[in-house]
Amino acid sequence: MRQLPRPGPRNLITDVAGLMVGHADDSAAGTGVTTLVCEGFYNASVDVRGGGPGVRETETLAAENLVGRAHAVVLSGGSVFGLAAADGVVAALSARGVGLHLKPGSPAIPIVPAAVLHDLANPGDKAWGLDPPYRRLGMASLDAAGPQFALGSAGAGLGAMAGLIKGGVGSASLDMGGGLVAGALIVANPVGSVMTPDGRAFWAWPFEIDGEFGGGRPDPAVGAIDPVPDDGRLASLGRLQPGAATTIGVVATTADLTTAECKRLAMMAHDGLARAVRPAHMPFDGDTLFAIATGACSIGHGDDRAVRLAAIGSAAADCTARAIARGVHEALKG
Repeated sequence: MRQLPRPGPRNLITDVAGLMVGHADDSAAGTGVTTLVCEGFYNASVDVRGGGPGVRETETLAAENLVGRAHAVVLSGGSVFGLAAADGVVAALSARGVGLHLKPGSPAIPIVPAAVLHDLANPGDKAWGLDPPYRRLGMASLDAAGPQFALGSAGAGLGAMAGLIKGGVGSASLDMGGGLVAGALIVANPVGSVMTPDGRAFWAWPFEIDGEFGGGRPDPAVGAIDPVPDDGRLASLGRLQPGAATTIGVVATTADLTTAECKRLAMMAHDGLARAVRPAHMPFDGDTLFAIATGACSIGHGDDRAVRLAAIGSAAADCTARAIARGVHEALKG
């Protein structure tokens, strides 16, 4: 009998060896930053599906361009202000000597793409004037990076909402055997709902492993027949505006993927987002997923390589769905 993939020992994206994650929070402002740090300069790409994204360095990861790799990825609250978190990470990494060295004696140039979510409407104090906290939070999240990290209301998930309930940061992994591992790190702040209409289960429930997000199951009599629930409360909360909500994150694998193959990985991972959030990829969302490949595990050549890439993409999609539900579940637990 075929042995099914299982979560890695942490059930976190850091089960992909060579990756670390750190959070930094500003509880007074109700916002935070989460940074994924690469121990190497790994091939990477990105796929943006939402209609209101806030991003940095995405074109740097395009397969037709020169670099196509990343030293870190920053996920932040704060909408456009949160993009400054990547400035902090860039400065701190450069001070450590991490980055491209184009000329002897010149500063190292780290490649740090980023995506942000909108949490400016939450109750936190956003009267920061000319000194938003995000550059400082970016540096602090880098300092905090390690193999273990909190889920739920932490880092970029601190001020997140998932529809009308708390959102949060989640993660999940799958060990596919033979050194091949896939994982996801997701911050869930969507307009759409992560819960079934009866409120008993997450939309991602078919992909749950070992009760990782509560084991809830929907009422079989309640179907998914209403594609966009009519709920005026979202409009009253100001979340039905371009860029007012989003789900952002990173999927990763140990496979030796090219930058172009990382793009396919990110594209497939968005299927997991659509399984876990209903509806997803709306004009109001900024749904963005990065993909990183550490290159530690060869997946061969030719047709066999394409088949293995497809399997990794499918695993990454499942990890994405599970990570979204885990993040919200942990946030609701408080």
